[in-house]
Amino acid sequence: MIAHVKGKIIHKSPESVIIDVAGVGYEVHIPLSTYYKLPEMEEYVSLNTYTHIREDAMQLYGFFTHREKEIFQMLIAVSGVGPRLARNILSGIPADDLASAISSANITRLKAIPGIGGKTAERLVVELKDKMTAVSGVRGQGSEVRGDDGISRDVYSALVNLGYKSILAEKAIERAKQVNTDATFEILFKESLKVLAKG
Repeated sequence: MIAHVKGKIIHKSPESVIIDVAGVGYEVHIPLSTYYKLPEMEEYVSLNTYTHIREDAMQLYGFFTHREKEIFQMLIAVSGVGPRLARNILSGIPADDLASAISSANITRLKAIPGIGGKTAERLVVELKDKMTAVSGVRGQGSEVRGDDGISRDVYSALVNLGYKSILAEKAIERAKQVNTDATFEILFKESLKVLAKG
C-alpha cells in the first residue's frame, strides 16, 4: 500500500493532482480542503495517501493531514460509502465539523452535505458515532471571526480543518481581509495561509 507521496506537482485540479515522483507521475484524488492547500505548479508537495484497489484499477486518495485520512478511512468502512463519496463528503464539510455532526447525531447537518441522503446520514451516525466521538476535538464554529460573512466562515473552517488553532485562524483571516477587502474564498484562503506561514 502506498501511504505517502512526495514529489513535484505537474498537474492539479479540484478533484486530483498529478505528482512526479522520480519520473513517475502519480494521480492522487483529493478533497477540496487539500486542493486549496496545494503549492503552485512545479513545486513540491507531500501528501498522506490511501491506496484503493479495485479489480480494474488502483487509485490513490491524498490528504494534507493524518486526521483527514483517518476520517476518510472511517467513512469508507460504512456500508454504501465508497472512496469517491467519502472524498466528496470531505469536500463538502470540514473534517472537524463532520466528526462533530456524526458524534452529536445531527442528521439535518449531514443531509445538507452534497450526495448525502437521509439513509446514508443515519448509517453514518449508527456506524461511526462512537468512533467520531473519540476523535472529535473541541473547537469553535468561527462565530468570532469579525464580519462573520460566509466566505470568512468557510475559510475559517478550512484552516481549522487543516490543523491550525482557532485563534490563529481568526487572526490570519482578519489580517488577510485588511489586504483584500473583497476577496473570493480562494484568494482569502491563500492570503490567510501566507499570514500563517509568516507567523
